[in-house]
Amino acid sequence: MNWDSKPYYSLSTYYKALYHDKVYKISLNGGFTCPNRDGTIDSRGCIFCSEGGSGDFASSDYLSITDQIEEGKKRLANKKIGKGFIAYFQAFTNTYGSIDKLRNIYFEAIHHPDIVGISIATRPDCLSDDVLDLLSELNTIKKVWLELGLQTIHNETAKVIRRGYSLHCFDEAVKKLYALNLDIVVHLIIGLPNESREDILESIKYIAHLPISGVKLQLLHVLKYTDLAKLYYDEQLKVLEKDEYIDLIIDCIEHLPPDMVIHRITGDGPKSILIAPFWSGNKKDVLNSILKRFKERNTYQGKLFNDLD
Repeated sequence: MNWDSKPYYSLSTYYKALYHDKVYKISLNGGFTCPNRDGTIDSRGCIFCSEGGSGDFASSDYLSITDQIEEGKKRLANKKIGKGFIAYFQAFTNTYGSIDKLRNIYFEAIHHPDIVGISIATRPDCLSDDVLDLLSELNTIKKVWLELGLQTIHNETAKVIRRGYSLHCFDEAVKKLYALNLDIVVHLIIGLPNESREDILESIKYIAHLPISGVKLQLLHVLKYTDLAKLYYDEQLKVLEKDEYIDLIIDCIEHLPPDMVIHRITGDGPKSILIAPFWSGNKKDVLNSILKRFKERNTYQGKLFNDLD
């Protein structure tokens, strides 16, 4: 397999165009919680969310932001890295805190000499006017991305996964962020309970017409200590087989604009807590298989060729 190109606009290609160099994300833990965990909306979290709040690869929040960045740089030392990194606030809801706390940790990250931009994972219902003003200010210093965890456009699925906000709330957040010239990345989960291929493609088609710059397509992982694991063990959840997922991902990509940056097409949950699907643990094999299937389906023609993430 030729790993030098992809039939979609990959994140690594986008970074190279933007920064003229290889850029990696460093996952950070700002010590946040979530309104879906602290009792504001619910106390159980989304049914798929791990104890680490989807930040299982981030550093400990006992470390300062600067120390976490330095630790992240050391973890990447064996890779061919460039001169800059993206500070990725990943764990839990990263705009859910006092404005003073947000200002302190964001500015500590953005003023680090090796940080070239900031990516912030959050919920659309946690974007107050004060937070939006702060994000806009940060965006004048270095580039800022907001990553919104939509997961699905379907209300019934949203109830099942305990997302805790409406599609209208998401739409309003997108409008506000776009008005401030902030880049928006939308997270969708492929394989949510009871969703058909048609349901998944409806979510894809919906975001394809929004003013967003990128998307993360995430395979549903069943992780230990989650309510999703209970559904799985009770045989109320069928996880996707590898071939099913590959075909779905290609279908999704073919419905997205060719200039939309695809930040992720799979995902690899921590092996220590991964229950299913176990095949997802070999990320390189999954990516390799996806590219091979693209070629078999003759979908390379007319598509963008880009470097592998």
